[in-house]
Amino acid sequence: MIYFQFRKTAMAVLMVVVALYSFTIKLQAHGFEGDRFFPPTIATDDPFATDELAMPTISFFNNPASADGTTPKTREIDVSTEFDKEIFPKFSLGATETEIFLKPQGQTGMNGFDNLSLSAKYQLVENAPHEFILSVGGEIDLGGTGSKLIGSDSYSTYTPTLYYGKGFGDLPNVLKYLKPFAVTGTLGYAIPGEAGNADGSLNPDVLQWDFALEYSLPYLQQHVEDIEWLHPFQNFIPLVEFSLNTPVNRGNGFTTGTINPGILWESKYCQIGAEAQIPINGTTGPNIGAVFQVQFFIDDLFPKVFGHPIFFNNDN
Repeated sequence: MIYFQFRKTAMAVLMVVVALYSFTIKLQAHGFEGDRFFPPTIATDDPFATDELAMPTISFFNNPASADGTTPKTREIDVSTEFDKEIFPKFSLGATETEIFLKPQGQTGMNGFDNLSLSAKYQLVENAPHEFILSVGGEIDLGGTGSKLIGSDSYSTYTPTLYYGKGFGDLPNVLKYLKPFAVTGTLGYAIPGEAGNADGSLNPDVLQWDFALEYSLPYLQQHVEDIEWLHPFQNFIPLVEFSLNTPVNRGNGFTTGTINPGILWESKYCQIGAEAQIPINGTTGPNIGAVFQVQFFIDDLFPKVFGHPIFFNNDN
């Protein structure tokens, strides 16, 4: 308990200190491919193996009641922190921890930490003139590291993943107002460490397909055309994300997920984002949710410590 309280206090202090440096409109953060800055989107992991700190990401969502009526509709609030560090050039490792607050309808609320998630990513293919990047990697959710009270799995789940990004700055000038568009996405295959549970329920493999379509006003202003009336909005990136999961075996099931329209605000040192979470069907949830995130560009905040690999650093 003392450890968790210390961690929360340290995170809060760091957020306040870093925020004091973040009020600027100059965009020079990591995540560039050619002229294209790919922002770290909220629901879709970006394809860059760089130093990142997302803290906090807060989501509010209502989970539907179970089909057999044993579990009521449940309000869920997730508060997560993610940290990624470049270890070798173009190769990073990351960790994500999430505290989950559950309030079943008509019952007492509960909370606890979800399983710790570890990730790895390598930038495999890059094409700067065409603003394209493809990375490979994956995640491991470590079973048994979370709280049983909130239903964290006792088994680990392994998710090999492809990450991609493509900007449309290479379009002809006749289509210049389409150049600020970009798409990023991931394609993962989640493999549970156990095929079934003690109660007889099955754990299917799940295809995780997420993608984001964004329109970068900073890119429009800097690389297409300086439009004066857009200046108050020049650091905004409107976007819509799709976060979808499709079971592929062991009885299959329905595709679930959300469509997340929202907006990102960029500065040199941080990014603030907010999105709605619209369920694609009743199996996903009964109501619209919301998610809010603060992303710190620690490579620009602390360039002597972050923004370069630990090993084989060419800048040394």
